[in-house]
Amino acid sequence: MIELVFATNNAHKLEEVQAMVGNDIRLLTLADIGCTDDIPETGDTFEANASQKSSYLYTKYGYDCFADDSGLEVEALNNEPGVYSARYSGTRDMEKNIDLLLSRLGNHPNRKARFRTVISLLLDGKTYFFEGAVEGEIGYKRQGSGGFGYDPLFTPDGYDKTFAEMTAAEKNAISHRAIAVAKLAEFLKATS
Repeated sequence: MIELVFATNNAHKLEEVQAMVGNDIRLLTLADIGCTDDIPETGDTFEANASQKSSYLYTKYGYDCFADDSGLEVEALNNEPGVYSARYSGTRDMEKNIDLLLSRLGNHPNRKARFRTVISLLLDGKTYFFEGAVEGEIGYKRQGSGGFGYDPLFTPDGYDKTFAEMTAAEKNAISHRAIAVAKLAEFLKATS
C-alpha cells in the first residue's frame, strides 16, 4: 500500500480526496506526521503554491507527499480571486469572500467561471503536476448548504444546481479536484 502525506488541514478536502483515491493509497494527514507548521503559500500561481507546500513537507519531514492549490477564476474579474480565493476579502472568512465576489461582479452579464486545482506530487525526490478544471457560471446569490468555499455560487456547465446543492458523490464525480486526483491516482497506480 502506498502511503502519502496530503498537505492540508482542510477536513473537507481530505475527505473528498480519500474517497476518490480509494483503499490502495493511505493518506496521512499533517497531524499524523506531527506537523503543526504554518506551511508557506506565497506563490502567485496555483502551481507555485502547490509545489512550495509539497517541497516544504518533503524537505522538513522526509515524506513522499502531495499538496494542492485550488481556486475560483471568474472571467469578468480578470480571473479573480484565483490564488487568493481562500483569503479574497483579506480574511479566511468564506462568507466575507463570497460577499466581496458578489459585490465586485454585481449584475455583470458575463458569469463564466472555472474552478481549478493543481496538485504537486513529490515522490522519491521528483515533482509531478496534475491539473483539473471545471467550467461553469457564478450565480447571483447563494444556493445550497453543502460543500464549502464558493460552492453555493458555482453551477458547473451542463448542470442546473450548484456544487453546494449536489451530494458529495455527485460533486466528487465532476469536480476540478476529482479530475486532478484521478490523474494523480492513475499515475500512482502505474508507478507502484
